[in-house]
Amino acid sequence: MANALIRPMSGEYEEYLRDESRSVGKAESISFPRTTEEVSSILKEMNEKKIPVTVQGSRTGLAAAAVPYEGHAMNLSRMDKVLSCRQDDQTGTFYFTLQPGVLLSELRKMISGKRFQTADWTEEAKAAYTAFCRAPEQFFTPDPTETSASLGGMVNCNASGARSFHYGSVRGYINALKVVLMDGETLTLRRGEQFAQGRKGTLRTDTGKEISFTLPSYQMPHTKNASGYYAEDDMDLIDLFIGSDGTLGVTCEIEIRLLPLPQIIWGVTAFFDQEEKALRYVRLIRGEQLEGCDRFDIHPVSAEFFNGDALEILRREKRENSAFAQIHDIPQQYETAIYVELHGDTEEEMTNRLLELGKAIQQAGGKEEDTWVARSQTDLDRLMFFRHAIPECVNMLIDQRKKKNKEITKLGTDMAVPDAALEETMAMYNTMLKEKGLQSAIWGHVGNNHLHVNILPNDSEEYRKGKELYNDWAAKITAKGGAVSAEHGVGKLKAGFLRVMYGEEHIGEMRQLKKAFDPQNLLNRGNLFAPEEENK
Repeated sequence: MANALIRPMSGEYEEYLRDESRSVGKAESISFPRTTEEVSSILKEMNEKKIPVTVQGSRTGLAAAAVPYEGHAMNLSRMDKVLSCRQDDQTGTFYFTLQPGVLLSELRKMISGKRFQTADWTEEAKAAYTAFCRAPEQFFTPDPTETSASLGGMVNCNASGARSFHYGSVRGYINALKVVLMDGETLTLRRGEQFAQGRKGTLRTDTGKEISFTLPSYQMPHTKNASGYYAEDDMDLIDLFIGSDGTLGVTCEIEIRLLPLPQIIWGVTAFFDQEEKALRYVRLIRGEQLEGCDRFDIHPVSAEFFNGDALEILRREKRENSAFAQIHDIPQQYETAIYVELHGDTEEEMTNRLLELGKAIQQAGGKEEDTWVARSQTDLDRLMFFRHAIPECVNMLIDQRKKKNKEITKLGTDMAVPDAALEETMAMYNTMLKEKGLQSAIWGHVGNNHLHVNILPNDSEEYRKGKELYNDWAAKITAKGGAVSAEHGVGKLKAGFLRVMYGEEHIGEMRQLKKAFDPQNLLNRGNLFAPEEENK
């Protein structure tokens, strides 16, 4: 091939045809650029030759966004440098600019250890970094379960995690982006600088090329949401690219915003003998006023849910697998668990909030003694291990079943509903799963009414039933004013659900928006739009 960066696809690169969705694709070539300029040169050549391009990061996504359908796979894992640091003169806030291949786990280590490679930075950036090293501890708030996620992937799906209940999704912590468009042009976006006029937008590339477009006319749900293009009247246009599933351009530079790390972090896992009591507890700790109960002012950072089926899977793995031996014993009467994280700056403040949590547990119908409290880092690590062990156990179970039947995969929902629909949505899940006779485990970010229902099929017929159920839920969640994807993005696997959520007319508006940036529809084909829709 003409470009030395582009390599023919071979068995050596077979792993790059799949991601954590367990989907497998195909590609004729692959590249591993290290700079924005290299990305630009590759895209320009592919655009001229009309070759589709699928962009990848660390491939930890669950919606198959990084799985190529055809053409070229561009993997950004070697774009893993932190490029700069700055401090805002007015607020003292610290910002870091980094490439999209930086992993969240590595970023966290660099921030907490204050160990960045600064040799290539400007003197101004080095001075800001010196201030950062002298300042109180900082942190990057988004916390998806998979810490090996890349920052580029997190931007593309507007990732969040447990702490998004308080801090919000990654969108709120992205201050600037440099994006390369399919024709090789670069686009620089800074928060607070480029806005839509109503639903009309215009952006200029770094060479002055003007791109005009119309935003979709739909109203986004008032829930946690990572479903399709962000669209609001007079919106900041940087938000159009965050959560766009990589369909508008390739993110090559990201400026993130840090916050001061709280002085104290505690975790509390409360257990209940009935799911209804657990959901009542959630509403109380969110500050809702319930009949016969106090109104609480607890302000948890996260509220995580684990149902009885999830706890039972964990009990079994604890008995049979030594890797889970460190988990506390989970008595059989514990039917549902709610994990809450508290952030604060004084012992007095935190103790008062812990006492309030105890009252909320009692008023919800639980018992304070059925609670694990973590005040030290060691104890907090154990609770974190418990929280992450359940998804790991389920993935192990599915991998075992997949050995017998390759068609089987886990079917995991990513839907969110408004506050008022929490209980009825849980009842819907439980009833319909029982009617279909399907094994499942439910956990997730209940503070945002965002639960992952994991259907665990034993055979092809159960897998078919599970997919039917998933499709049915997409329609019912949309009717409740919810979102079909709350944090993992749409990718390729949920394109049909996006159609259910927004309807044909709005999907058509989305396609027209994409064409303004990618007229030949070559970038990340299949993401957001089902293949048969893409050339409409």
